[in-house]
Amino acid sequence: MIEPALPGNEQARLRALHGLGILYTPAEERFDRITRLACRLLDAPIAMITLIDGACQWFKSKQGTLGSEDSRTISFCAHAILESGTMVVPNTLLDPRFADNPLVLGEPFIRFYAGHPLKALDGSQVGTLCVIDRRPREIGPADLEALRDLAALVDNEIKMEALSQAQIDLIRERDAIHRKSMLDPLTHLWN
Repeated sequence: MIEPALPGNEQARLRALHGLGILYTPAEERFDRITRLACRLLDAPIAMITLIDGACQWFKSKQGTLGSEDSRTISFCAHAILESGTMVVPNTLLDPRFADNPLVLGEPFIRFYAGHPLKALDGSQVGTLCVIDRRPREIGPADLEALRDLAALVDNEIKMEALSQAQIDLIRERDAIHRKSMLDPLTHLWN
């Protein structure tokens, strides 16, 4: 097994990931809907939205598997965030990065993996939308396009949440400045 390397921008990537405010939060239907679609459209028994933290990969949404996180050292998705596009492993037993991986040799017995990176507002790749099968297989251009499209939906959900929070923060800051301008600086009484 080959452990995934750290991205060159790891510290900035982790700041961007934590700044999203979705890491280690409860499951949400808006994300579960996308992983269910991924399973259906790509005929895969397992689909996940993973976020790659410093020491683990955490599952924001998952279909067809148990658990809420895995070690980053055995994570397929930690390899996928190093790619500019979709990472596909047609047969994990034939890939030296994964052939003796505990997730290949034991539950969930991964034989096929396809994962597309998810991006934070700053462009940092913070996780993946991935599909997994227990049998080796190929993936065609239409399925790759479907996975990319679904990953774009996840990106939009992630970014919309971050932008909404930024907007709320700006409104609060504006209101605080406005309130401050209405007070006399010496007496702290309303002007």
